[in-house]
Amino acid sequence: MTETASIKILAEGLEKRYRSARGGEQVALTGVDLAVPAGELVCLVGPSGCGKTTLIKLMAGFETPTGGVLTIDGRPVAEPDPDHIMIFQDYGLFPWRTVFGNVLFGLEARGVPSDEAKARAQEALQLVGLCAAAYKHPHEISGGMKQRVAIARALAVEPSLLFMDEPFGALDAFTRMRLQDELLSLWQGKGSTIVFVTHDLDEAIALGQRVVLMAANPGRIQRIIDIDMPYPRERTDGDFAAYRHELFAEFHLLHEG
Repeated sequence: MTETASIKILAEGLEKRYRSARGGEQVALTGVDLAVPAGELVCLVGPSGCGKTTLIKLMAGFETPTGGVLTIDGRPVAEPDPDHIMIFQDYGLFPWRTVFGNVLFGLEARGVPSDEAKARAQEALQLVGLCAAAYKHPHEISGGMKQRVAIARALAVEPSLLFMDEPFGALDAFTRMRLQDELLSLWQGKGSTIVFVTHDLDEAIALGQRVVLMAANPGRIQRIIDIDMPYPRERTDGDFAAYRHELFAEFHLLHEG
């Protein structure tokens, strides 16, 4: 078990309830216990309505828990933190800024000196292979390139925590796998902690050191599976197929239940 001192995110008995329009309550999450060590890449999977996005929004400070404990680096999560970056599926790029300008934005907002900010933005673009598109605008590049811009913008500010909510969900299979490989390379090079939400079991097995399987009604953690495979992970490998079978079996149990 990981020592407490190295735990980055800790949830204990975490709960989130919403008031319905009719005055009742909807339980989005209940009894969530999860410890994420610093430097881990962990994937959250589960059916629609299981609370994956709610959980990641709570971690990122965009939502407030209604019960339990949620801490990052030992401090309660009360609001978004500039050192904790969220990447959404819709990219969130500024259409009036160039690719380089979009990556530069977060550094400018933090007050990083101009020369340093430009150097770090250039380095981030180089990491994701977009130097040639630096002075194009978002409408001039593909969806896969837009997502790489969003990743470069996040990496440029060197966050200790990266939250990713189905960031590759709208991309074609080829682009998606290429970005998965790029994300792994960047994660291994930078050492950030990453919480990655996906509905794709293969993506979760390919990326995650652990896969957190969530169940719905109410949202909760059903099981946590350690993925004991070296990177990069081949989808045709026997161990990969075994993990896929295990996760599919768990999903069938959830549906039968």
